[in-house]
Amino acid sequence: MVISEPDGNFLVKVGFLKIQHKYEIVFTLPDIPSLGDLCPAPVPNPHLRVNDIKPAAEGGVRVVCEYTAHQEGVLQEEMLLVSEASDQACVRVRVQARVMDRHHGTPMLLEGVRCIGAELEYDSEQSDWQGFD
Repeated sequence: MVISEPDGNFLVKVGFLKIQHKYEIVFTLPDIPSLGDLCPAPVPNPHLRVNDIKPAAEGGVRVVCEYTAHQEGVLQEEMLLVSEASDQACVRVRVQARVMDRHHGTPMLLEGVRCIGAELEYDSEQSDWQGFD
């Protein structure tokens, strides 16, 4: 669900996700003629990665990204899409997710969101370490 904000940026709500799972998020932004072709800004974000940006058949820009739910709660990750024509022109997109513990409830993914994998669970009690002698 893409929501246009008063400042010209966008909020993308993706629903209820499960912690330690990886999701593909596909959404379409409305056409912004002043920006032209867009590309992701080289801002590192370990939890949100833009995989593809291309014009949508129905108009606007189709964005495909990958998100890793890394902690519980209402989380917001930001991506910056910049114009290929002008360094100064950009649009900020916030991705908002409600992430729940792996033992509570069932994820409710909104349209355009799908689970593509789970991260390995780390449990310190399963260590082979025998301790100091």
